Amino acid sequence: MTTTPTDNTLKREIAFVAKGDIPASEPPARTTGAFHWAKENLFSSPLNIALSVLSIAFIAWMLPPLIQWSFVDAVWSADSLKGCREINPHGACWAMINERWMQYTFGFYPADLIWRPILCFFLMFAALAPVLFDRIPRNFLILTILFPFIAYWLIWGGSFWFVAGIVLGPVVGWLAFNAVNKIGGLLPAMIIGILVTILWWGIGVDLFDGILASIIPIDLRPVASDRLGGFLLTFIIGVTGIAASFPIGVLLALGRQSGLFFIRAVSVTFIEAMRGVPLITLLFVASTVLNYFLPPGTTFDLVLRVLIMVTLFASAYMAEVVRGGLAALPRGQYEAAHALGLDYWKSMRLIILPQALKISIPGIVNTFIGLFKDTTLVIIIGLLDPLGLTTTIRATPEWNGIVVEPYVFIAVFFFIFCFGMSQYSAYLERKLETGHKR
Repeated sequence: MTTTPTDNTLKREIAFVAKGDIPASEPPARTTGAFHWAKENLFSSPLNIALSVLSIAFIAWMLPPLIQWSFVDAVWSADSLKGCREINPHGACWAMINERWMQYTFGFYPADLIWRPILCFFLMFAALAPVLFDRIPRNFLILTILFPFIAYWLIWGGSFWFVAGIVLGPVVGWLAFNAVNKIGGLLPAMIIGILVTILWWGIGVDLFDGILASIIPIDLRPVASDRLGGFLLTFIIGVTGIAASFPIGVLLALGRQSGLFFIRAVSVTFIEAMRGVPLITLLFVASTVLNYFLPPGTTFDLVLRVLIMVTLFASAYMAEVVRGGLAALPRGQYEAAHALGLDYWKSMRLIILPQALKISIPGIVNTFIGLFKDTTLVIIIGLLDPLGLTTTIRATPEWNGIVVEPYVFIAVFFFIFCFGMSQYSAYLERKLETGHKR
């Protein structure tokens, strides 16, 4: 016998179905907010409680006199150290920084041409934006590629066509690589492409510049490298070393794992030779020894030599960081790339390198920070970075005897930029996090 459910029965069966979203409940009061953070991070155990109390007491003891010295009693305007001490002998003499601010920033760069490094500084952020943030249109990568050459022309000046000829070097080498690759294979094509690029830079650029400069002269007033100094020199060496060492380091890491004996041997020899020598030694080689290997009468800009040595030194360390990321990937990732039918370069570009670089982010940023701080070593070979300028300024009669203030100022400058790099590293790690947190 079949029974038909009544309306009341049907209503009872579907009464549990929700007609809308249930609003989220507030979390328990003791699991969020400042109280919870302090309990978890500062007062989670008796030892942590004792250390936190001692640290807070130490900060409370040190902070008031530090603020008093740095700001309350500080002297911001005076023409000498003696003038500072006459105004207030107990405060910081920031008048030295205030008076020599332009020198600390631009070194001895001509005052009427300061607009050029300032423009270059803002272009640097525009060029870095599409690399650092994925929401920037990819078309801005053209500026990223061209920025090193634009910066060189703006800071050093000279003929525009000379810089354009340098830009054409990789293009000429790429054309030669493609022509040989269709006939002789990958390795001969790479060798020919590199040789053609070097020959173009050594011979073709001067011919290209001479012809076009005589037809359409476009140039800026030249500025010698000995006029560069201060934070301008620090940025030039640091940013160039960071930007250039990263791609070279990736190529060296791939070369070290290459199946071609020649490429692997060259990569291993270069990496071990650079990592086995202190950076100061390489800077001495760049400033003095390198001249003995150049033809008589050849002039090779000192700053350019330093940039090359710093870049090569940093690229060797970068290669080992990237190689660690490659070694950390499971073998299955390589096998999956082969199973998809991808060739070597496509598998590296689409599957292997993105994962390896993600793993290597802390090591990469650590290398960048170390390189940026190592720019102060150029004082050894006579370049006037902020530390070199401080020595020069302290030797003047007006500021002879001042010690703490300039070094605190330089330390704060390096801390701001190094801390910024570490914070961006943390942001990038959070953005790329795909695993499950415990």
